[in-house]
Amino acid sequence: MKRTKLLNRHLSKLVASLGHLDEIVVADAGLPVPPNVGVIDLAVSPGVPGLFDVLDALIDEMIVEQAIFADEASLELTTEIEVRLAHWAAETGKPIEHVRVPHDAFKNRTGGARAVIRTGECTPYANLILVSGVPF
Repeated sequence: MKRTKLLNRHLSKLVASLGHLDEIVVADAGLPVPPNVGVIDLAVSPGVPGLFDVLDALIDEMIVEQAIFADEASLELTTEIEVRLAHWAAETGKPIEHVRVPHDAFKNRTGGARAVIRTGECTPYANLILVSGVPF
């Protein structure tokens, strides 16, 4: 059994396969997924699991060098994302660049992702693209 808190075998396999600059999307329940991108569907019901539940599980597993999210996200959501990213950067000792883009540009960029992780989150624009970094 793993020692870290991430138990989902599909997420563990995805993170272990990431190279530098590979991208994954942590998405709300409604984000459209391009047909060529795999989905790890964790959604059980509205809000379960939430976006931050999944981010908290990923924090022990991966190095992120950039996080991309929508300009349209509310101030409350943006603040919470930025706080979580700051804690993540402190945990890993690696800075995380924050990039804001229009939601349409965000959706277009998901076509190049290794996978979309679909959560049960129902907060509008609660989506992040995480760009994989390196531990050295």
